[in-house]
Amino acid sequence: MRPVSALRDDLLHAGYTVAALNSLWGPDAASALHRASVVPARRAIDDLRGRLHTLPAVAVLAECFLLGSAVSRADLDRALPTLTAAGAQALGLVASDGDGSYRAALDLRPYAFSDAAGDGEWWIVSDLGELATGEPLREDHVLGIGGASTTLSGLQFHSPAGRVLDLGTGSGIQAMHARRSAGTVIATDISDRALELAAFNAELNAIERIELRAGSLFEPVSGERFDRIVSNPPFVITPRLPGVPAYEYRDGGLVGDALVESVLRGIASHLEPGGTAQLLGNWEYRTDAAGAELSGLGRVEGWLDETGLDYWVVERDTQTPSEYAETWIRDGGTRPGPAFDTLVEAWLDDFAARGVQGVGFGYVVLRAPAGGASVSLRRAEQQHGPLGEGEPNGIGAHLERCLAAHDAIVGLDDSALGELRLRVAGDVTEERHYWPGQDDPAVIRLRQGGGFARVIDPGTALAALVGASDGELSVDAIIGALADLLDADAGALRAELLPAVRELVTIGVLELG
Repeated sequence: MRPVSALRDDLLHAGYTVAALNSLWGPDAASALHRASVVPARRAIDDLRGRLHTLPAVAVLAECFLLGSAVSRADLDRALPTLTAAGAQALGLVASDGDGSYRAALDLRPYAFSDAAGDGEWWIVSDLGELATGEPLREDHVLGIGGASTTLSGLQFHSPAGRVLDLGTGSGIQAMHARRSAGTVIATDISDRALELAAFNAELNAIERIELRAGSLFEPVSGERFDRIVSNPPFVITPRLPGVPAYEYRDGGLVGDALVESVLRGIASHLEPGGTAQLLGNWEYRTDAAGAELSGLGRVEGWLDETGLDYWVVERDTQTPSEYAETWIRDGGTRPGPAFDTLVEAWLDDFAARGVQGVGFGYVVLRAPAGGASVSLRRAEQQHGPLGEGEPNGIGAHLERCLAAHDAIVGLDDSALGELRLRVAGDVTEERHYWPGQDDPAVIRLRQGGGFARVIDPGTALAALVGASDGELSVDAIIGALADLLDADAGALRAELLPAVRELVTIGVLELG
């Protein structure tokens, strides 16, 4: 049996799953681990050791690979009976302490998810984080499961695709997700170490037809086109100064947000007609030499307006220069102290030199128009609140539905739009607030339970149109009835409401009947 296959069999037999770990140490310890504190989880395992003669295999694996503790050869042999401790050392998973015990050399953890193809669970191998090593990360660190990786996996579209490109694959998580709906995935990275771990993860989880290529950005796929491109590019803005670590997994080697600009501009020449791209990125808010403000979203729109692609950019958050610096310095494993302060100074000097007032972070969805069509969607917006709870398959499923709705109505004139019979989406609720003693509401709001959990102040007429949209009456029929009820001019009301109807269809509040 191949060593990786032996490892897979042992992990299955041990029941090394997310649910098993949560049961092992409970919700408080699981939450503490997300806050980079291992103490509650270690205490839970110590308590278990005190109550049981022999730790279960799942506890041994968790102690070794997640908590960074030394485990005995006997325990590791028992937890990995097919591979054995010696086999795990040969694979590079553990290293001997020289006293008969072993410590993890790599992070190995279960990862559970849900997407349009259903529920799934994998094991992901990556480099050890500072939680296990107690030290800042190496510059060639290969990142495992993190907030950005789960964000992008949720942003991915999952309609069937022939060839998909994962640009900057890292440990291969996005390529593995993409493979669930794609015939073939090409995964690239500048880091040979990342490609080695991506290959290991694909084999460990028995995922085939992922082709790995070494090189920077689009160089390994020069002249090729894809049905879909996904990327968590190395977009982190890093000062180009001595002493500032340049982590391969997050730093593309360019100044400011130039890496994001380069990726966005380059995608057009690598998408098939009708092909889509889903990416993460960040962009700088600046002031120019004259003191004029340059919007981050506006700068992104300027880049994309020149590409000939449809685009939908959603800014999810903004940070001040100091917040941004502190976030990414901590991400590299440096904790507050003199070294931390020196790095903050370097970041702030870099931002000040370029007039950066803040940094936005968010999603970018792109599409190459199909069949000679022209660009029909140019949208950039801020959605800084929490996502809706009604998207178990990720925000990508919502955006894919929104693109389909946009396509269905973009070619309709007002006459054809008025003939549609629409229905309000099932996740939309309405709330009304009244001043005491008043019959008419002072505030009407529509709330979207899924998607971006949008809150819309529609006004009386639009709220009534949404409320009457049950798939039976046409938009024009509803507007005519409202005009009579409100004693309003039907033509003027129609001119007011139809643009709003287009917007509500595009964002998923109203659906085609």
